[in-house]
Amino acid sequence: MTIAAGIDVGTGAVKAVIFRVEDGREEWLSRSLLRIRQRDPMELAREAFDQCLEDAGLSEDDIDYVATTGEGEAIPFHTGHFYSMTSHARGARYLNPETVAVLDCGALHGRAIITDEKGKVINYKMTSQCASGSGQFLENIARYLGIAQDEIGKLSTQADDPEVVSSICAVLAETDVINMVSRGITAPNILKGIHLSMASRLARLLKSIGVRDDLIMVTGGLAQDEGLVEALREELAKMKGIDAEVTSHPDSIHAGAIGAALWGAFRYDKLAERGQLLKAS
Repeated sequence: MTIAAGIDVGTGAVKAVIFRVEDGREEWLSRSLLRIRQRDPMELAREAFDQCLEDAGLSEDDIDYVATTGEGEAIPFHTGHFYSMTSHARGARYLNPETVAVLDCGALHGRAIITDEKGKVINYKMTSQCASGSGQFLENIARYLGIAQDEIGKLSTQADDPEVVSSICAVLAETDVINMVSRGITAPNILKGIHLSMASRLARLLKSIGVRDDLIMVTGGLAQDEGLVEALREELAKMKGIDAEVTSHPDSIHAGAIGAALWGAFRYDKLAERGQLLKAS
């Protein structure tokens, strides 16, 4: 039996999970999510990890491997680090074993990934950080419109005449939104237009890495944005030769942490086979 923790330090939040892996069975014991909001991510990582330990009824000595991903390599108590694409791919496969493509939509970028049946990355492409297709951009627009972040998706689905934002530059796109507001465009139509613009770029990423009739799992901070997920379905439906299914999961935001924990457990077991057992320090 191996007990492994996964900690994903993102731009907007720190996610932590603990898994027990035994005889091929993967049991999720606990989870934690803390928004960064100008706080120290390293301190939040410790807090999230401690929350997971408490919820699971474990002590730190019970953990065989602490795996980090994202910006978590500097966490002082980690055992090993995994690249975030690798972690998201493995986490998405855990959430839905039928997953072939993963669309990681975070605060600063979007990333399209193709995986094999074991959750290993085969191919990927990502957006530029300056593109107006990120969680941070959406958060800025919501703040300008006076809308709570968790209202964005629902409002977007209520649009009746979306105004598409064409600017790739986030600064210019925000200027477009200000002009829309001055012209009386409603918040739902502005948000749906932004979602369609983002989805168009993300759909092209997916097509470029070879997605055709595959199951796509959306992960990351925007995975619960129903407006973006629906816009992505609409944009993919317009593309010739694409008959993909787009899905999300209530735990999609934890995908990176899940994947890190499961890869950590795998690495620990391999080290154990060689008589090189490691403990988190």
